[in-house]
Amino acid sequence: MYSINKELLFNIIFWLLYFIYEWLGLAALSGQYGLYFMNAVMALPLSLLISYLTVHIFVKKFYHKGEKLKFWVCQITVSIIFLLIRRYINYYIIYPLYAPFAQQIPLFSFGKLIVELVNLYAIVGVYALFYFVRSLYEEQQRVQHLVQEKTVAELELLKSQVQPHFIFNALNNIYSTALAKSPETAKQIAHLSDFLNYNLHESKQDPVSLAAEIVYIKNYIELQKSRYENKLDASVNIYDEISDLYIAPLLLLPLVENSFKHGIENSIKPGWIRVDVSRQDDNFSIKVENSREEKMPQAPVKNGGIGLKNVQKRLQLIYPNKHEFRIIEEPHSWLVVLKITIER
Repeated sequence: MYSINKELLFNIIFWLLYFIYEWLGLAALSGQYGLYFMNAVMALPLSLLISYLTVHIFVKKFYHKGEKLKFWVCQITVSIIFLLIRRYINYYIIYPLYAPFAQQIPLFSFGKLIVELVNLYAIVGVYALFYFVRSLYEEQQRVQHLVQEKTVAELELLKSQVQPHFIFNALNNIYSTALAKSPETAKQIAHLSDFLNYNLHESKQDPVSLAAEIVYIKNYIELQKSRYENKLDASVNIYDEISDLYIAPLLLLPLVENSFKHGIENSIKPGWIRVDVSRQDDNFSIKVENSREEKMPQAPVKNGGIGLKNVQKRLQLIYPNKHEFRIIEEPHSWLVVLKITIER
């Protein structure tokens, strides 16, 4: 909401100043305030519309996404249409009232069309310059904020680690002892060991392999299975090849943690959790769904919870305009859907 208000305020101020310039700024040179007021009224909608189309549609939707042919076709087509509209307005509305001598020049005079085109795109250039300088500043602020967030997260992680390397080594020793006496216990220790190993080493890379992140989630689920035993039915399903995709580390675990915290943990009856992973080209999708009892509290998941809010914050910082995040509430289940466009 704050960003939308800033965008609106910027456009109001910019186009108000443009109107004042077209009217009072030019009229002050000749004293023809009526002529230039009419000119400003006619010019403002055309300039505003072609500037919006150029900067917010053609550049963002086509040029930045590599569709340059589509960009130029649309840009040239719109330029011709708006140029003819501006020329017709001047020739048939402005000139007869305030400058009839100007009608001596043919309607489709090449020189006059060039002048009209330059006048039309001069304001487009100024608008684009202001907009992109402002966008560059906001991008620098976003990057700086991301660096600060990452630093804070790393400090919090360090504070939460109580001699993690000691624990990791101790688990390996316990695993060796348990393997002979209790294979099931050894299996759980192995999951915990892999879980800690990912936290300590692999998650330090940025980005990390998506496949490794999924294995990390599987280890977490296996550890939770030992806790809930027959009360939990959990599955992780990978429908497509994901070995060539990379993602920001530790981004997906909060989605699964949330399912345990606000689904299975508070449930009296046995419950289930289902994690579905799929992709389409470079678009990765994960769906985490869990059962819930109808009388369970709804507020934590509806409001996102601390874990999900942190995920949303990281997504906005790391994948701006490249992700989709939804929480779907059903009578007997909660579903979290995350889609991201990520690099191979």
